[in-house]
Amino acid sequence: MSARPPLPVRDGVNPTRLRVPTDGPWRTVHEYVLETFGHIDHGGITQRFEDGEVVDAEATPLTTETPLGAVDFLWYYRSVTDETPLPVTEEVLFEDEHLVVADKPHFLPTTPAGRYVQQSLLVRLRRRLELPDLIPIHRLDRGTAGVVLFSKRPETRGTYQLCFEDRQVHKTYECVSAFTTDFTTGHGSDPLTSAERAARFPLTVRSRISKTKGVVVSERVDYDVADSGRRPQDRRGRRRGRRRTEPVPGANSSSRIELLAQGAAPSGSRAPHDVGLFRLTPHTGKTHQLRIHMALLGLGILHDRFYPDLLDDAPDDFDAPLQLLARHLSFTDPLTGQQRSFTSRRALSEAPVSGDPA
Repeated sequence: MSARPPLPVRDGVNPTRLRVPTDGPWRTVHEYVLETFGHIDHGGITQRFEDGEVVDAEATPLTTETPLGAVDFLWYYRSVTDETPLPVTEEVLFEDEHLVVADKPHFLPTTPAGRYVQQSLLVRLRRRLELPDLIPIHRLDRGTAGVVLFSKRPETRGTYQLCFEDRQVHKTYECVSAFTTDFTTGHGSDPLTSAERAARFPLTVRSRISKTKGVVVSERVDYDVADSGRRPQDRRGRRRGRRRTEPVPGANSSSRIELLAQGAAPSGSRAPHDVGLFRLTPHTGKTHQLRIHMALLGLGILHDRFYPDLLDDAPDDFDAPLQLLARHLSFTDPLTGQQRSFTSRRALSEAPVSGDPA
């Protein structure tokens, strides 16, 4: 098998590699693919085989009669039939010979996923900037807006990725949450006054978070009181090349939360009560960490369909984006030693329009 994909980037999309079983109840490779993925046949599986768009490691087209066992892997281009354009627009904040920094809008996925291929930030930027080697160094959820860093050159990509792996990148987010009756003193008393709310912040939330592959939400996991004093952000990362066999006890996620402003929501807001604008600084990077930590405080982020409760799937409501924004990202450039700092130009639509600063 060749080290690089046998097909080039096409229309901003990398070829997808699929492992094929060498034996089983299927007579042909086509039969296996059709039975396994036919229920999500967006682009027409059989048509791709007939058009010669499914290939082996040498870029030789496979046919509907290629026998099972003839190849270990196949490659094809992901596509979505009648992909509907998303009515949102990204912005390029910065570009040099190594990096592209984009300001992602709400609803736009960072990379192709599910029913979105062309309508992803990566593919849009590859086509717009004519950069087929562009790759995101980190990702934001589809519902989250803000700063995303991309690498332009494969030969320097790993150097920048290590900055994230070694937690050398400082990131801050902002969110808007409603002060509901759940946000009390914790003993069933009346909601806190503005001064009492402000006095609770800043604070740090630590928890243990577990994510199961294929499940859309992460979950909080209890742990022994004896392990509750540990600070996950202070733990050293494992030495590269050595895999940890025993899980580290206690919390594995930590976030600092600051109240920036509080007051009335904008006119027409769907928030039922006063709202607060918060700055969130993740010390660790677990999936959905910030959304879980705000929900744990009784301050679930406005329009979050996952936390504290998983809501039924529904069409996008472009008038009610998740009120979460990756506001700022900074780090020391590992190639030049220059301090890099990037800030989103977007605003959260339901931030308080008047009221008390924190």
